[in-house]
This record gives sequence, C-alpha cells and structure tokens, in this order.
Amino acid sequence: MANALLLGGGAPTLTLQAGALAALHDKEVRFDVVSTAGAGMLVGLLFVAPKGTSPRQALESTKEMGVHDDIYSQFPVNFKVFHKPGDMADRYRQWLQSLPRLVPGQDLGSRLLADWMSLWFAALCPSDLSGRSLGLCDHAPWIDEVVDFDKLKEFPGEFYMNAYCLEDQKMDIFDKHEITPDHFRAALAFPLIYPPFKLNGKTYIEGSAIDTLCFHGILEYYERRVTKKERLEPLDHVVIFDVLSSKDIIRAPRSLYEAWVQSIMVPLVEIAKDDVALFKYRHKDKWADKWGKDGEEFLLQIKFDIPKDHWPYVLDWSYSNLSKLYGIGYEAGLRFYDEHGHKLKRAAGPVAKAQTDAPAPRAAAARQRGAGGGRGAAAARS
Repeated sequence: MANALLLGGGAPTLTLQAGALAALHDKEVRFDVVSTAGAGMLVGLLFVAPKGTSPRQALESTKEMGVHDDIYSQFPVNFKVFHKPGDMADRYRQWLQSLPRLVPGQDLGSRLLADWMSLWFAALCPSDLSGRSLGLCDHAPWIDEVVDFDKLKEFPGEFYMNAYCLEDQKMDIFDKHEITPDHFRAALAFPLIYPPFKLNGKTYIEGSAIDTLCFHGILEYYERRVTKKERLEPLDHVVIFDVLSSKDIIRAPRSLYEAWVQSIMVPLVEIAKDDVALFKYRHKDKWADKWGKDGEEFLLQIKFDIPKDHWPYVLDWSYSNLSKLYGIGYEAGLRFYDEHGHKLKRAAGPVAKAQTDAPAPRAAAARQRGAGGGRGAAAARS
C-alpha cells in the first residue's frame, strides 16, 4: 500500500508545509506519491531532490528566504525572492555569480548586513520592465541552485507538478521523468508576477491558480495503476495540509504590497477548499473501500495552529514570520504523526527514504546574495 502527499500553492504556506514535512521526515514517514502545485512544488523538490544538502536541511533553509525584520518594516518587499526581468538583468546576475558569496551567520547582525547588501544588489540590477511587459519578475533564476533535477529522476516514488496550458485550455501534469528547471518555471508562472512561460511550443501559467492542491496528480497515479495497468501500489492514505482561513486573511492591509498579496491568496484559499469538496464528491468511489465517513480515513489533514495575534503578519516575507511559521508547521507535523503516524507506517509501500541526513554543506538556498545575484534561498509566489 502507498502513501501520497499533496503540497499546494500559496507562498504563505511555504514554510508551514516545510516545517510539517521536516517533522514527518524526522519521524521517517515515507511517501510513494508526491503531487505538487505552486509553492508546494518547491517544498516537494527540496524534500526529494535537494542540491548539495540533505532534505532536512533544505526544508529548514526555506526560512532564509525571509528579509531581516528591520529592513522589511521599512521596505515590505521580498527583493531576495522576486527578481527583475530582462537580458540586462540576466547578465548582471551572471556577473554577480563570479563574485565571492556572502553567507549570513545566524546572529541578527550578520543577517542584517547580508540582507542590506542584497537590497543594494537588487536595487542596482538593470531591467527592461515596461508597460508592455507581461509580468513583473524573471522566472525563478535560482531553481537550478537549490534542486538537483537528475536526482529527482532517481526518486523511487512518483512525483508530479501541474501547469495550465493556454493553447489547449487544460491542465498538464508533469512527472519526475520529464521535469526540468523550465518545467518548474512554466508551472510557477503566476499571472502578473511572472509572464506566461513558453515550453515545447506551448504557453503555460501556474497550475495552482486553477488546481491549488494538485489533485490531478493523484488522479494521474490512479489512472496509471487502474486503466493503464502499471505495476503501482494502490493508495491507502493521502496527506493534505490545512488551508489557510480566508476569513482570517481578509483584513485591512497595512500596505499596497500586502493588499496585492491578499488579492492573490484569498481566491487560492477558496479554490483549495472547493477542490477538497469536489474531490470528495466526484472521486470517492475510486477509493470506496478506504474512504470512511466523509473521507477522513483516506484524506488525512495536517492542521496548523496559528495564534490569533499573529494573523496580521502571516502574509509577511519577514524572517521572523517565516521562522515562526516553520516552527508552527513543525509542531503541527509532530501532532499529526502522534495521531496518524501508525497508519502511515503500516501503509508504507516499497519506497525507500528519499535521502539520508548525512552531514552536508549548508543548504544552497541559504547561500544567497540577494535578488540581483539570483541567489535567493528559495521562492514561490505570494
């Protein structure tokens, strides 16, 4: 029997998901199927195919994408994650790659210095952004540095990500054998933030804008096993993450930037809730023998306990917020394991551990020098 993991879109859930998955990794929970969308694509890739480090370290390094609080309080934009577009910007980043890296330490002083330099590198980066541009940012120039796509192909389980094709007007599901950095960029091309991405003669936007939790990956796995008769283990449990409450997200914004992030996140939250309800309604017959009452035996949900007084900051890209969310996610993962770990252990299929946690260099994601250098820790859309 096989375990599946759904990692959905929405950047504010990035470190929540990373923390929870780190806890499950510490408990040696294994997944035979990983289906991802949006921000969840990065979490999944860091889990199964991190570059130059272990999965545990890679997941924890997602905190490093946050901006030092002293800077973020005055300039609430993540210049470490979102990169200026254009050929001049690309050449500028290539030049910066030839310079020595500045790796921030764990103390606040060195982190402030590193992020202050990152801000200046980002500010000095040239760009061809104009009113004719189709997106504000370049397509994730950092992904090659944090993910080993050759290692992804060696993952013993199945890995999926979704992207919506504009010409065909349908969702495409990419699997581990075909995924490259450009497939990731196509699947992360959220409108306005990134231009639509050209791949193999087709034009793509981010799949999570339509299928936020990528249930399509689970259905693809089912079709391969049942219809195409491939030798795959039947699914026993699917782990999904709690969807952020739109009622708690909806509030008077503190800045124009936060208002923009709210305009993205609120629809995604509602789409995710509808996705769960529709999946239960349309596809429960496929797993009728495992479904239980309202699917609670098949769909296992990790719930996050975000304090009420922290909700005004939950969409922030500050280092303190991302660190706090990671901790909340980790605790949620431990609680989930205490309740459901015996089911996942029992159901575990033939998939071996994706990676070991042998000593490794500091995660490439933490070795950032700022948006201008293309060295952001890791990123996903807001």
